[in-house]
Amino acid sequence: MSRLSLGSRLALLFAACTAVVSLSAGILFSRASEAHFIELDQQLLDSKLPALRTALAGAASQADVDAHKAALQRELGHEPDLALRISAGDGSVWFDSLPALPATLPAPNSLQTVSSDGTDYRLYAIDLNPENNDSARLTLLLDITHHQHFLQRMQRLIWLTVGLSALATALLGVWAARSGLRPLRQMSEIAASVSASSLTTRLPHNDMPVELAELTQAFNAMFARLDDAFQRLSAFSADIAHELRTPLSNLLTQTQVTLTRPRTAEDYREALLGNLEELQGMAQMVNDMLFLAKAEHGLLNPSRETLQLADEVDTVLEFFAPLAENNQVRLSREGSATLSGDRHMLRRALSNLLDNALRFTPSDGQIAARIVSSAQGVQLSIENTGVAIPAEVLPRLFDRFYRADPARHEGSSEHAGLGLAITHSIIRAHGGQIRCESAQGLTRFVVELPIPDKI
Repeated sequence: MSRLSLGSRLALLFAACTAVVSLSAGILFSRASEAHFIELDQQLLDSKLPALRTALAGAASQADVDAHKAALQRELGHEPDLALRISAGDGSVWFDSLPALPATLPAPNSLQTVSSDGTDYRLYAIDLNPENNDSARLTLLLDITHHQHFLQRMQRLIWLTVGLSALATALLGVWAARSGLRPLRQMSEIAASVSASSLTTRLPHNDMPVELAELTQAFNAMFARLDDAFQRLSAFSADIAHELRTPLSNLLTQTQVTLTRPRTAEDYREALLGNLEELQGMAQMVNDMLFLAKAEHGLLNPSRETLQLADEVDTVLEFFAPLAENNQVRLSREGSATLSGDRHMLRRALSNLLDNALRFTPSDGQIAARIVSSAQGVQLSIENTGVAIPAEVLPRLFDRFYRADPARHEGSSEHAGLGLAITHSIIRAHGGQIRCESAQGLTRFVVELPIPDKI
């Protein structure tokens, strides 16, 4: 059964249901017909009984019955299918209109069916004079062979009807199943045609039945996710190739230039130091990518310890203070809050935000860290003065390898465009959110983290 197609299963199920219904209806009709015939036979025998008793009025012996034999024959002649046997109390037979019957017949108090020589009879036995204990007994037999033949023909007709109905329903079921499952076949054909080059294909949900509309929408949503993931992967591969190409080209060029002629030990040392710097940058990029890959697969498990956010921000500000002083940028911090999180991860996120702010803050600018604690959670904002970021760029700031227009970055290989993506992953791993707001010469990165008892 597991190898049958869905259409075959439905067709067999339809055929089985039809066969069961037809058979049940036929059996009920057969039983009802048989009960009806029994009722008619009972009525016929009951209607003949008074006339027979009248014809045998006063008969108490063999001689009396013989005396009324002519009247009995006339009465029985009115019903050709009716036979009569009169028996004495000791079992001797006084009269038998059908001698071919067995010598011994049952004497039930209700209607009973007996067979003799291929003929079926409805047998009914009753006392001639119920008031007399020694009364003779009347046994009436009604030939019901034609009834039985009718019932047999009807039973054969029932079985024939059941078979034909099951066959017809199976054929109609196949047609109905194929017609009903046509949308599924269309879905299968479209899904089979989807490939890496055609992930934009979508199922026509407007033409689908109501039962398949939800499944169609789920498939389309899956295709959309696959398309987005594939586009991201393609862009990611292209970005990696682009980012690694520059340091590799530098390494090759510097090495080739160094090997063009014999040089002093100091020249070789400088070449190796330059190569080491490029290799360290590449190693850092690879480590950052591994960190992001773990974050995307939910493998980041930050430790939980109670932290004073103000102390952590001050530590990072102190680290960047010399660079800020050199760039003539003022640093400040306001507010405090307590939260639960991973100290090293949060410091890394803060460092990325402050490093990003310092690179884009002009001289005599200002960077402010503001901490606000509420019942909903902790909010940390890092804002800096400078050229505003275009609104169309804001949604992509946290993408890997993304940089804003050249006017907003230095263009060195030191910044590969992974800092904000790593920051976003760290904040998400802590159950928080991060967004960027930029307008009127002020750019603000807002971090929202849950309070300890809501993490």
